[in-house]
Amino acid sequence: MLKIKALLLIFISSSSFSFAQNCNCESNYQWVKKTFEENDAGFQYVIDKKGLPAYQAHNNDFLNKIKNVKSDTECTQTIYEWLKFFRSGHLSISRIEKNNQQAQPAADENLKTEMVKVDLEKFKKEAVSKKDSDIEGIWETEPYTIGIKKFGDVYKGFIIKSGAENWKPYELKLTLNADKTKGTYYVRNKSGQEITIIRFIGKNHLEINDFTLKRISPTFEREEGIETHFEATMAEKPFLKEINKSTLLLRIPSFKGPFKKDIDSVITANQAKIESTENLIIDIRNNGGGSDNSFAKIIPYLYTNPIRSIRTQFYSTKLNNQRMLDFYENYQKYGISADSRDYLKKSYDKLSQNLGKFVSLQEDGSMVEIKKMDKILPYPKNVGIIINNGNGSTAEEFLLAAKQSKKVKLFGITTAGVLDISNMYYVISPCNEFKLGYSLSKSFRIPDMAIDGKGIQPDYFIDKTIPDYQWIDFVNDVLNEK
Repeated sequence: MLKIKALLLIFISSSSFSFAQNCNCESNYQWVKKTFEENDAGFQYVIDKKGLPAYQAHNNDFLNKIKNVKSDTECTQTIYEWLKFFRSGHLSISRIEKNNQQAQPAADENLKTEMVKVDLEKFKKEAVSKKDSDIEGIWETEPYTIGIKKFGDVYKGFIIKSGAENWKPYELKLTLNADKTKGTYYVRNKSGQEITIIRFIGKNHLEINDFTLKRISPTFEREEGIETHFEATMAEKPFLKEINKSTLLLRIPSFKGPFKKDIDSVITANQAKIESTENLIIDIRNNGGGSDNSFAKIIPYLYTNPIRSIRTQFYSTKLNNQRMLDFYENYQKYGISADSRDYLKKSYDKLSQNLGKFVSLQEDGSMVEIKKMDKILPYPKNVGIIINNGNGSTAEEFLLAAKQSKKVKLFGITTAGVLDISNMYYVISPCNEFKLGYSLSKSFRIPDMAIDGKGIQPDYFIDKTIPDYQWIDFVNDVLNEK
């Protein structure tokens, strides 16, 4: 999170310094290693924790692996595994696709599946008349409508309607054995994927691996709690929904910069309702972060006392400082206001004068920001925030601020723990084959309240006896003392 006035977290790329032009996996690995060692804000912190001998052993092990890679994909994955010695987030490595390279056709694009012989009209009538909530019937998962019918000892799912051009009616989409414990699901390109997860959720939803199917026929009563769960987990944008007269649900799938206007819009449109309802549930499961500005409009509804936020310090190197210079020179490109340019120039100059050091860019030099507000809103009285291990970065920053409120309790499981080393920067390899992402800043929380590798724990642990589709109901019951 970039805490410099009103700037957003912005990812930009830069060409790196010159390096050996022998473009193979080993040379690219050596470039990644050198660049990371010299510039990443968390490198020395990890070396101090794990010890130099452990790092040297790690390097020896991976150099042997690098020398034996057989493909570009394997090279990329191996370098990424090397990076994970340092932390699980706020780092990346990706291969750059050349514009002049023609996309290779998928090896299985011409695969064909079985045509299922079925009287469709008769099947539809049978489905409508079914009284039990078995797997047989008509289901929907975008962009398909699928019929599932038992043929002997095998359940076959076949296309009724398709939004994908390569899938036609009656083609076999999935198979399941008689006891519905295993089978095959044919994905978009018609290659087969082994089914390892089969889960009924209520009467109207079926999970098969990563796909969720919703029942179309036969019809059963709507299960409100389950429908709310799927509405939340599948939401692409934030929304607010009334659970009951005393409780609202605010779902926020991401804090990425473009979502700020959507979050602000939802809150503004429902201001009167939020300020007159006793309980607020905020579901941020699998929200991986984004920009601190995105949650600014939520904080007044949580606030009860001054919020202390621990600031960051930036590691100054010639390569790292190019980002600040780029902000200054190309401010319009990044949506930065003209009145921020003077601050950016001062920040660049300060960094440049302190090469090899960690530098605080705050004008007052303080390691703590204390935010005070003029009033405490009487409503909501209670706020439950639902969290899981998909929460990291800015989402964790939000939680650190929110949990200081007397109104707020966290529900769920421990978060990802990727916050202390942050502000990612992307640089291109000399061979123009790889893009390396590493971090520029380190939090003053280190070492006394480190989040990385630990995460933020909930106040109410939701154990595995409570399935994920009941989490909202569980929080609702707690807030309403049921």
